[in-house]
Amino acid sequence: MQKINRFTGRYCSVWFLTIAYLCCSFATRISLFLWAAPESEYSVGAILKTFSYGFLFDFITACSVSLPAILYNTLLPNPLIGSKLDKTLTYIFTFLTLFLLSFTTLAEFTFWEEFKSRFNFIAVDYLIYTHEVIANIAESYPLPLLFAIVLLTALLGMYFIHKRKGFTSAFSSKASLKTRFIVLASVTAVVVLATVGLQNTDAEWSANRYNNELSKNGIYSFFAAFRNNQMKYSEFYKTIPENEAFDLVRNELQQNNSRFQSNGLSIHRAVNSPNPSNEKPNVVFILVESLSAKFLGSYGNSENLTPNLDKLATKACRFTNMFATGTRTVRGMEAVTLCISPTPGQSIVKRPKNAGLYTVSNVFKSKGYNCNFFYGGDGYFDNMDAYFGSNGFNIFDRGRGSILSDDIKTTRTLITDSQVTFENAWGICDEDIYNVMLEQADKQYASGKPFFNFVMTTSNHRPYTYPKGKIDIPSGTGRNGAVKYTDYALGKLFEAAQKKPWFKNTVFVIIADHCASSAGKDEIDIVNYKIPAFIIGVEKLGQLQITKQCSQIDLMPTLFGALDWNYESDFFGEDVLNPLYHERALVATYRKLGYIKKDAVVILSDQKSVNHYKWDNDKNTLTKAAKNPRLEREAIAWYQTADYLFNNNKLK
Repeated sequence: MQKINRFTGRYCSVWFLTIAYLCCSFATRISLFLWAAPESEYSVGAILKTFSYGFLFDFITACSVSLPAILYNTLLPNPLIGSKLDKTLTYIFTFLTLFLLSFTTLAEFTFWEEFKSRFNFIAVDYLIYTHEVIANIAESYPLPLLFAIVLLTALLGMYFIHKRKGFTSAFSSKASLKTRFIVLASVTAVVVLATVGLQNTDAEWSANRYNNELSKNGIYSFFAAFRNNQMKYSEFYKTIPENEAFDLVRNELQQNNSRFQSNGLSIHRAVNSPNPSNEKPNVVFILVESLSAKFLGSYGNSENLTPNLDKLATKACRFTNMFATGTRTVRGMEAVTLCISPTPGQSIVKRPKNAGLYTVSNVFKSKGYNCNFFYGGDGYFDNMDAYFGSNGFNIFDRGRGSILSDDIKTTRTLITDSQVTFENAWGICDEDIYNVMLEQADKQYASGKPFFNFVMTTSNHRPYTYPKGKIDIPSGTGRNGAVKYTDYALGKLFEAAQKKPWFKNTVFVIIADHCASSAGKDEIDIVNYKIPAFIIGVEKLGQLQITKQCSQIDLMPTLFGALDWNYESDFFGEDVLNPLYHERALVATYRKLGYIKKDAVVILSDQKSVNHYKWDNDKNTLTKAAKNPRLEREAIAWYQTADYLFNNNKLK
């Protein structure tokens, strides 16, 4: 038998792919490093560490990707080497690998542009909702050109391997059984040892988030996020005794008009107004996609992007120091409906066993309200229809064929083509969804029942497209145009609503689901969680500016307090205007859990680590601070108790 060099013989095409992958990953890391250079740490030591960790994860990923081909070459009998079957399978595998490698590289750049991160749980979620994601990509980028680049790159790779006689060597070389199993065992050992002994979080060696992300590998990060999409708090985060955790939270939640209904592991309480009211104004609640506070003139912006909201701000109760709990729409929905601390991993909106929870709909329904959820896309996306439908809301959405399970007892109304003037990947434009809501509000008013109408907007989202001729920024040209159209549509909503007979007895609540971008160099970029929030139409509040530091979860309890309602509460949110309110904010990614009190910040991470910082609001920087045991226990308590109550079915 011919003597074989295992690196240039039968496995030649595999090694070409491995080297190509490593080179491509290295080039990607250099490009992203230059992109993030202004906010990265770029000392010699930091650069060496970033690229050393990066190469380690690239090498492990390359071994994992090549393992199927190595297994094939191990199992294929020598007589079949070079046969038509062998050539066909090798060509197909090599081409597909090169194609996917090129596609993944381009995807990494587009993902970084949007999230300043390697692939994470967002990428995992997007893989599930192919219709919206593919349509969004098609509307946001020149897809034919990108496909042509990917295809050409794959073909050039095939040509290069051919010219370097990679295929010739692979098809003409025989390998002994010993050689095959040495190669297979070596690569398998690397993959197994890495799986057991290495975690994606091991790349997070720096205080600078950008260096940590650049130390990772996109494909490896994707599968790490896939494995950890749901994270039980007690397994991954630092804990304290359950009784102590609940005592701390109950102490923070205690207000002069609330009484806990039981002792121990519960926050259930009765909230009673000193001047209880039977008034039942209609409530139109608008959760606005990606509306950072920094876009609004009333929050300091000078570009005149939001003239209608700025005008409304002069008549509204405005929260000037409110923070979103997370970075996804489902986090915002969770915060304003459940009024709960964010739990690690997936939002409760997307988790199993999230039906029949105690949400704000329970409060409204106890007052005789009709509760409705309006969304301009398919509510199947992010499990929105199932969550709202199983928690007291009627559904109005585009539907596109998704079906609610039989155990979800709700009314679902599909928005028809005749009600749509403009639609993109994510749904109908804001004007259209507002018109659908107005039409239903008229019907609800005629029925004599008060209504709570929850509207989720879509226009302020990539690809940033909206109806032509509405504003002075062309559709599809960027975020500023989408923000200005979002504001324009809100102006049209109020213009139409003011003509309705139900308007004078209606409260409008407007709040962002999250900011347009939340990533920064620190573990959690706190300024990028600051969101606008307005309550319009509550005479008691008038034009009040609420400057207290507060959270998205506090919005609805503050509204209920302003309406002087008595109600039962399982909410972690509080009435910010109560004299015993404790200022604090809860901000989180899917892995990092932040707790803010004034300028003190505690960040809880998986692997049971805790960091303490001092936050400079003006510079938006976090600097390491001495450990504050009391504050640390409070931070743990807010998150640990929320996770405990949900996982033990005690939020119902």
